[in-house]
Amino acid sequence: MSSIAVWEPVRAGKEIEERRTDCIVIDVRTPAEFNACHAVCAESIPLDTLKGETLKALVERAAGKKLFVLCHSGARARKAAEVLAGAGRADSIVVEGGTLAWKSCGLPVNEGAGGLSIERQVKIVAGTLAAAGALLSLLVHPSFAGLPLAIGCGLVYTGVTDSCAMGMLLGRMPWNKG
Repeated sequence: MSSIAVWEPVRAGKEIEERRTDCIVIDVRTPAEFNACHAVCAESIPLDTLKGETLKALVERAAGKKLFVLCHSGARARKAAEVLAGAGRADSIVVEGGTLAWKSCGLPVNEGAGGLSIERQVKIVAGTLAAAGALLSLLVHPSFAGLPLAIGCGLVYTGVTDSCAMGMLLGRMPWNKG
């Protein structure tokens, strides 16, 4: 597979502003995250829906145009770029740092009702499970120590592979559907 193009937000923003109709910007976060804050030029196409007819339609619509991909901080956008490359768009551009960097550079965003990012939801669930497991191992039975151990191993795996099973599961929850 070819290497993924990654641009800084300011460079991407300038290119999008100059080319306007010759660019498509997709945001692959969940609808709830998108509604909370997104680049004004972006459209929502959640990563888990970037397949089948949705993928085919996007690739066809983006023919001859620059295709930029955003997410919260960059990890899901890279995965989306890999999916797009597999569908014939190896030239898609990941915006480095995602919407967080876009906003911090002073580029225009739409902000709506605040929702929790998947990253924050993962931290809340992992922390709750680890704390509950530690408390249960002290108060109920030592075998509950396996729960914080499993959470810790899962977090290490997530850090090494940049793939979070808990995040993918949380992204499918009803409150993250918009």
